[in-house]
Amino acid sequence: MDRDSFRPGPPAQVAAEPADDRWTLLFVRELRHPPEQVWAALTNPARLAEWAPFLASRDLGTPGDAALSTVDGDEVTEQPARVLRAERPTLLEYTWGEDLLRWELAPTGVGTRLTLRHTVAHRAVLPMVAAGWHLCLDVADHLLAGDPVGPIRGTEAKDFGWVELRDAYAERLGDS
Repeated sequence: MDRDSFRPGPPAQVAAEPADDRWTLLFVRELRHPPEQVWAALTNPARLAEWAPFLASRDLGTPGDAALSTVDGDEVTEQPARVLRAERPTLLEYTWGEDLLRWELAPTGVGTRLTLRHTVAHRAVLPMVAAGWHLCLDVADHLLAGDPVGPIRGTEAKDFGWVELRDAYAERLGDS
């Protein structure tokens, strides 16, 4: 796909769940690729570099410490991470700074049902987090289909519908 013609798909199924003194974004997405392919995209540093909002210091498919670096233009910010659980190809759980991410992959007749639970400190950021993951997972879907568009990260996301997605997710999450 020509990067300039890339546009995000419709909003995904989302919910906001309280998690003690924090909040969890529940984000569900159907992907047309088998769990093994999705797992590789979630764990392999080279694959992550092609779609994720961060670069990983190592393969995330095994428990242990790592570093995840966000990229925004020329600015790279490293944050500590720790893979807590890695059960190929169904469950990946890790910390990213103060956040907790839990990826669950379930096979479907046509691919994978991906369920992401991203726990953050403040409910107000959930629409922004949802919009960011929405764009990233659209890019990942193209990558896995053999039609890469390249990563869309940081402020560049605003050129690809991030603001509209944030507003749509705010409405869906009851934050508008």
